[in-house]
Amino acid sequence: EIERLISIDEFYTGSGVNQIGTLQRAGDTRWSSHFRSVSSLLRLYNPTCTVDVFIATIDSQLQELNIRFNEHAVELIILSSALNPTDGYRSFDCDKICNLVEKFYPLDFTEQEKILLKCQLQHYQFDVINHLDMQNLCTIAGLCQKLVETGKSKIYYLIDILLRLVLTLPVSTVTTERAFSAMKIIKTRLRSKMEDDFITNCLVVYIEHAIAEKISVDKIIDDFYDMKKRR
Repeated sequence: EIERLISIDEFYTGSGVNQIGTLQRAGDTRWSSHFRSVSSLLRLYNPTCTVDVFIATIDSQLQELNIRFNEHAVELIILSSALNPTDGYRSFDCDKICNLVEKFYPLDFTEQEKILLKCQLQHYQFDVINHLDMQNLCTIAGLCQKLVETGKSKIYYLIDILLRLVLTLPVSTVTTERAFSAMKIIKTRLRSKMEDDFITNCLVVYIEHAIAEKISVDKIIDDFYDMKKRR
């Protein structure tokens, strides 16, 4: 493929230039590697179709992305974006916000509060969005802070509660991020050939070390012995 591109003056030769091309393998701990993997796939589209690895590569990418960004998480992000004040509250949508509460925070609001929330959103749309002090905001955190400064957090207290709930979303992903950080330590060169179940168990022990420290060695030995008679 490179030879063909050079022949039609699409590629140029030189020391260390366009001598070999390969698909970029996506890493386990760095999501930026998925971007490089997709980029290399686009660059080598024709060769991947000729060696029949294009579909397999795309399936692998989709599987990884779906694990990280499943339908549930994507819907949560889309509905939460309705609260974003960027571009003059362009994404504001009363129905999406009410749907966000119904689907993801049903236990945080009573039925009466859900009805009142819709009324507050209608007033909020004409009051806050057009208020001079509430313009040029670009984050939900900034919006929440401004509502407190202007005293409108007391008027639209249900919206303020919802904003604070949405702001906790990054905290809820801490466990996942810790797992990726731990994988860089646990998955060494010698352990790279471990099966998934084994490496997962090693990660659990490392991540939850506070719990693991409470388990006595004697208890582990006894449980191990009870599984099967050993010398």
